[in-house]
Amino acid sequence: MKYHIALNTPCDLETIAQNAQAGKCPSHIMWEMSQLLGAKVHQPTADLVLPTDKMLAKIIGHPEHWALARKLSLQLQEDDVIYCDGEYLGFTIATLCGAKHNRPKIVVFIHNINRPRGRLALKLFDLANRIDLFVTGFTSQAEFLRNYLGLPENRICLLSAPPIDTSFFTPGLLSNKKLRPVIGSGGMEKRDYRTLAAATEDLNVDVKICAFSRNAIALKKTFPEIIPPNMSHGFYDWCELVQLYRDSDLVVITMFENNYQAGLTTMFEAMACCRPVVITRSSGIIGELIDLGIVTGVNIGDYNGLKQTIVKLLNEPQKTEIQAQRGYEFVLDQFSHNSFIKGLVSKLFSTFRSENKTKNRYFQTTLQTSFLRRKLFSGSRADFFF
Repeated sequence: MKYHIALNTPCDLETIAQNAQAGKCPSHIMWEMSQLLGAKVHQPTADLVLPTDKMLAKIIGHPEHWALARKLSLQLQEDDVIYCDGEYLGFTIATLCGAKHNRPKIVVFIHNINRPRGRLALKLFDLANRIDLFVTGFTSQAEFLRNYLGLPENRICLLSAPPIDTSFFTPGLLSNKKLRPVIGSGGMEKRDYRTLAAATEDLNVDVKICAFSRNAIALKKTFPEIIPPNMSHGFYDWCELVQLYRDSDLVVITMFENNYQAGLTTMFEAMACCRPVVITRSSGIIGELIDLGIVTGVNIGDYNGLKQTIVKLLNEPQKTEIQAQRGYEFVLDQFSHNSFIKGLVSKLFSTFRSENKTKNRYFQTTLQTSFLRRKLFSGSRADFFF
């Protein structure tokens, strides 16, 4: 089998890999997967867009997604496997490539498809019969796919996501600029910083927010109309973000109601830096971690309850450090990007193993060697890549 990776959003993987090796940013999972699989990477561009692509994008995806899917439909054959790292591009590729007689094997990662356009696309384009494997990191999405499409278990791969580069997000020293307790936070998706502001505006703390997301923009209700004097928000580069986590006495993630567990990435990044986390309760892994006492839960919009929780935890540093250590060990064990890559690539080979048993044996040997080298040289950024 020949492997391909299609990126939902274009990016310079080689530059990211170089910066990751220099310790300037986390590594990109798709780069590491492409190296391990020997996969060709495809990215959407605007230069091939046709009027029909713009029309189809009204249903799902973006015009450049349809343009790339159309291009790939002329290239991919039955001995190709293509992994799509998001449903917007994945659904367009499955629609056009999946209609071929000698179609490629199609694997799509699902982030959040349980919404009107997603449900429409699944049925309209008959995607249950055109996608060979649905991958997701969210139990709610897996349950939706089972119920809505009637998919059997072997068509759904549930992995631990979002994976965190635990060689980049690590515990470390405090900044010498820290003058008083810091409440750190980050992200834009479904964030409720009004509740955080109301809970902390009269506390002797600095509230610092990394207000940036590649996938979401601020809503009118995200921030309070007047930002309290002890609250600041803005863009943090990767190294600044890691330092924000390390400086935080608590990382507090306040969210509006949602059905896809927003806030997971921020939560796991903070846990990987061995910081205690307070987060709005929701179903799925967040609720499970709250119930296990690994993170502390608060109710949606309850600023009084949040304030009491923050004050209590700040006054119990030994207790919060124990909680932070439990969270750190949990992320290392179950949500590292190494575990995600190993699980996903193993699933790809096991699903399509009858096509190429020799390459499967090569993969097993390479994977074992790679992870052994990572373990032996942990702490050295020279061994972050396969």
